[in-house]
Amino acid sequence: MQITTIGLDLAKHVFQVHGVDATGNVVVRKRLRRSQVIAFFARLPPCLVGMEACATAHFWARELRALGHEVRLMPPQYVKAYLKRGKNDAADAAAICEAVTRPSMRFVAVKSEEQQAALTIHRARELLVRQRTQLSNALRGHLAEFGLIEAQGPWHVTRLLVRLAEDGAGVPELARRVIELLAAQLAEVGRRIAALEAEIAARHKADAVSRRLATIPGIGPLIATALAATVVDPAAFRSGREFAAWLGLVPRQHSTGGKQRLGRISRQGDSYLRRLLIIGAQSVLRGAKAARSDPWLQGLLARRPRLVVAVALANKTARIAWAVMTRQQSYRQAAPA
Repeated sequence: MQITTIGLDLAKHVFQVHGVDATGNVVVRKRLRRSQVIAFFARLPPCLVGMEACATAHFWARELRALGHEVRLMPPQYVKAYLKRGKNDAADAAAICEAVTRPSMRFVAVKSEEQQAALTIHRARELLVRQRTQLSNALRGHLAEFGLIEAQGPWHVTRLLVRLAEDGAGVPELARRVIELLAAQLAEVGRRIAALEAEIAARHKADAVSRRLATIPGIGPLIATALAATVVDPAAFRSGREFAAWLGLVPRQHSTGGKQRLGRISRQGDSYLRRLLIIGAQSVLRGAKAARSDPWLQGLLARRPRLVVAVALANKTARIAWAVMTRQQSYRQAAPA
């Protein structure tokens, strides 16, 4: 009997396959080693393959698409509803096989190698920025034990090291050597962050989508390239609000009986993009002339805390970004009323 739909449970070494025919009857249940996956699917006629959007999913999706199969990725939390009693690889593969055929299921677009490479730059930069923060905090903590204190902020760490060189007579030689080691590591991390940011800037100049996104207030090369690499197909979202909801920038609902109960933002979706958009919104509130003349923003600032207004502006920015990507046009400032 011909297999029409397959649920593939991914793993590092052992994969589980669950295949059914057109009538839903189980045709194959099989465990595969990593080296057997391509050979197994190469022998099959083109069919629908469902997988959870987890680690290595985009790689396997590209490989199976090259063999002629239709591959659909699904968020793991949406697949869990189809899992029967008990959890094992076979049950997971069966749940994936059933979930991929549901008409209401939401799917994740498969990223290309180029898009994943661009996201690798952002992930590496994020890791290095965290390491820079850790090193700065370590230097502050160690020098505070010997009475050397400076104001907060990464730009004040250099002043702290200058003070150590000039009037750090009270710092023991052993501690001084350790602090100099941390300072050298901090400088090296800073150079590597600068190199990655130069790579992001070069990619931004070469990408038309990224350049259009950068015309939106609050979006620079960093946010623009991250959006362009993460959002494979903006048309997959029906509206800008759905895109903002995907980023977790809409209120969490707990409504019943016709009564609307809205809470804090849901914080679903990509936390990296959400954080960048909120930081960009805060920069607009701090220094943009358009923010001072925007009655919507000024009205919100008069009623709500500044961070709440920044989240609301990030929501609006996300909707504008969706419109810019969908219509393939640069942002145009609305004429004042």
